[in-house]
Amino acid sequence: MEKTMTLNLRVNPAVKKSAEEILSRLGLSMSTAIDIYLRQISLTGSIPFPISLPMAPPELNMDLMSKEEIIEKLNRGYEDIEKGNYREAKEVFAEFMENH
Repeated sequence: MEKTMTLNLRVNPAVKKSAEEILSRLGLSMSTAIDIYLRQISLTGSIPFPISLPMAPPELNMDLMSKEEIIEKLNRGYEDIEKGNYREAKEVFAEFMENH
């Protein structure tokens, strides 16, 4: 079947670059990969991979902690702030985006 439609997408530049590097190693263009993805949706009637929220590790999952454990973790956090052991969220997110 001939390709006759154009699809314009807005994506994060770092994500696009990373995907292009991987696709290149696989011998695929971005256009071909998107076409494969859309064909799989059409064939299966769903997104062709599982989509779920990541599970927090048990030591970070508040649903698995007692009230006392939560209070202890919060107190340790406050102590770190008082000692200056913290980073601004803006800085952490910028570093994350640079690396991912």
